[in-house]
Amino acid sequence: MTLPQTLHTWLARYELEGLEGLADRSRQPASCPHKMPAHVEAAILEVRRMRPYWGPHSVGLELARRRVEPMPSRSAIYRCLVRAGVIEPVSRHRRHEHWKRWERARAMELWQMDVVGGFLLADGTTAKALTGIDDHSRFCVSAKLMPKERTQLVCDGFAAALHAYGVPEQVLTDNGRVFTGRFNHPPVEVLFDRICRLNGVEHLLTQPRMPTTTGKVERFHRTMRTEFNTAQVFTSLKTAQGALDEWVAYYNTGRTHQSLGDATPASRFQPSAARPAVPERNGEQWVSRSVSRNGVVCVGWQQVSVGKNYSGSACNVLVSDSLLQFWVGNELLKTVARTTTGEIRKKHAAGTAGRS
Repeated sequence: MTLPQTLHTWLARYELEGLEGLADRSRQPASCPHKMPAHVEAAILEVRRMRPYWGPHSVGLELARRRVEPMPSRSAIYRCLVRAGVIEPVSRHRRHEHWKRWERARAMELWQMDVVGGFLLADGTTAKALTGIDDHSRFCVSAKLMPKERTQLVCDGFAAALHAYGVPEQVLTDNGRVFTGRFNHPPVEVLFDRICRLNGVEHLLTQPRMPTTTGKVERFHRTMRTEFNTAQVFTSLKTAQGALDEWVAYYNTGRTHQSLGDATPASRFQPSAARPAVPERNGEQWVSRSVSRNGVVCVGWQQVSVGKNYSGSACNVLVSDSLLQFWVGNELLKTVARTTTGEIRKKHAAGTAGRS
């Protein structure tokens, strides 16, 4: 059934244009007052092209910084990106009410630290990084690359962070052997634990199979893989470290964080005045030995093999009532049960001396 209004419309068109006026026409409105201006849409797509990992929120902040007028809303930016085929439309996921974001009340209360891999080098190897994030400010306190995950290299990176920013109250890590020996049989104190103890830092450990406990440093890894682009190949470890240092400086001082109210980590971070203590190995419990050519160290008539590749190296041994810990430099080589009793009379073997 044809409505009278439609019939009158056709008659009016026929009188003005003849039979051509009765052809089907587009139903698109002749004008759209709220349509996004072309220069705003071009600015949105240009910002997204420069930062392909940015979402509508970050694009909006950049448009505000550039003083684009009229300023589009976040939903308008999202629709623009979808229309251009830059992003795929996704259904909105509402956060569950029982999810809570927690953070410490001030900077230097807690550091979250972890080791992450995936940095490609031109020689075909991959490097790893010791990363650290201040829980309150999201400030990156450590991003130290290393060829392998070793106790000495991890502790060197930790010590560098302590010297650069001071001593935090607590450090949160996973249960990796480079971080703790509490789950060894028997439990031992590794160098990372010892540095924490000497500096009065409480070392917290995550629960097994609970990666969300260190969620902030894991989120930092995700950002680093995307924005720093860990898929690129670096000519050397030194080149990769230089590029990573440059990106970390931008991350700390130039990159805003939505979780911080669009502030930068540096604006909320304040280093500690406490200076780190240096582990000493001159106490009564320490003895010095030299590793023999066959990789054996002898302490109180007890012979322990630490490996031929350490032959000729100075070895420091921490002697307790039940354990012997063998250290070369900052690397813990081995922990064994002590089979002898009594005091070790010979503290320093020929050619060795106590060291710190």
